[in-house]
Amino acid sequence: MSSKKSLEKKISDRSARCAVIGLGYVGLPLAVELAGAGFPVVGLDKSLEKVEAVNRGESYIPDVPTRQVLQEVENGRLSATMDFGVVSGCDVVCVCVPTPLNKTRDPDISCIIAALEEAIVPNLHPGMLIVLESTTYPGTTDEVMVPALTGTGLKAGADIFVAFSPERVDPGNPRFNTGNIPKVVGGATPKCTEMAALFYRQFLDTVFPVSSASVAEMVKIHENTFRSVNIALVNELAVMCDRLGIDVWEVIEGAATKPFGFMPFYPGPGLGGHCIPIDPYYLSWKARSVGFEARFIELAGQVNSFMPLHVVQKAVDALNSIGKAMKGARILVLGVAYKKNIDDERESPAIDIINRLLAKGADVSYTDPYIPELDVGTAVLKHVEMTPELLSGCDLALIVTDHDDFDYKLVLQEAPLILDTRNTIRSRDNKKVWRI
Repeated sequence: MSSKKSLEKKISDRSARCAVIGLGYVGLPLAVELAGAGFPVVGLDKSLEKVEAVNRGESYIPDVPTRQVLQEVENGRLSATMDFGVVSGCDVVCVCVPTPLNKTRDPDISCIIAALEEAIVPNLHPGMLIVLESTTYPGTTDEVMVPALTGTGLKAGADIFVAFSPERVDPGNPRFNTGNIPKVVGGATPKCTEMAALFYRQFLDTVFPVSSASVAEMVKIHENTFRSVNIALVNELAVMCDRLGIDVWEVIEGAATKPFGFMPFYPGPGLGGHCIPIDPYYLSWKARSVGFEARFIELAGQVNSFMPLHVVQKAVDALNSIGKAMKGARILVLGVAYKKNIDDERESPAIDIINRLLAKGADVSYTDPYIPELDVGTAVLKHVEMTPELLSGCDLALIVTDHDDFDYKLVLQEAPLILDTRNTIRSRDNKKVWRI
């Protein structure tokens, strides 16, 4: 039986042993979904803490219930290890490792390369499907993955199958999860696309094949660039309206009544997370390599990066309105996660805001039930419980992340001054409430 036929059979009867490299916000939900569909799954990660948690049947990702992890561990379909040698016994490998930016805002695909060199290439064998899910620039699959894998003498589309399928994860979203989010798939060859599509159709509701891996890579970058550019537009509108004395929130509310040709985006303290602040730079970097300047992307990045500075200036203005200097002011930051109701502070604008406040001499503390400790680079802060005494004792309550757990009535009642960057309190007439 050919490698293709053998792998097709294993995928179709769900006996294919799957490895998921990287057990973070993308990898763990994927591993659990695969196990739930009947596939035997092993998760690989360099974090002993994550590996041990999975093997105990515990979830460290809020969107993945511990009961689901425990169920799949107990029925023998899910396990985790730090031993990359187990890949030799696997038929499908999904790579879900981080792809951050380096200090010069260029793509850092070192984790992808490490996954290839340490786990996949040494254990590669005919009849294996390798899918990259980590967000990256168009061309990574064809220019990095395929040469490394075919350098072993195996042929893509005949002996092994290589594809890209972008992760689509929205942490904290109760409506959309791994199983019901449509999955885009593009292979290094048409047969690679067919194999990857067959695989994902076993456990996902909707699979959308595209003509190549590069198209699939561009799909993901386009999705997040779309959000980055539109958020930048509304952030710039917010700063403009502030100068003009116009309520930007009321403007958006009015514009959103249009039933066609408009989609509301909302201003905020800055971008955060593992996608939107990072992915557009992957595209602009790739564009420069072919002599093209991605002006919208670069400009959007500049506008969004300005927002923490704008928030701090609004805090200065708010304190000045009550005759209080920023130096020595007691500022309580409400929420430091990059978005509401999650425990992820990656690229959170709160970090930049806190550093700027500290640099101006403010006495800063924060409350966030999801983030017990926050390293802002210049200091390590610890979460403090929100109490009436804490609120009344601060000079300014600064709402950066609008967690549903917060008691905003208590904040409005006890805090002497509030800067609301999310329009959570929705008070236009209360003079102690400032908004961006």
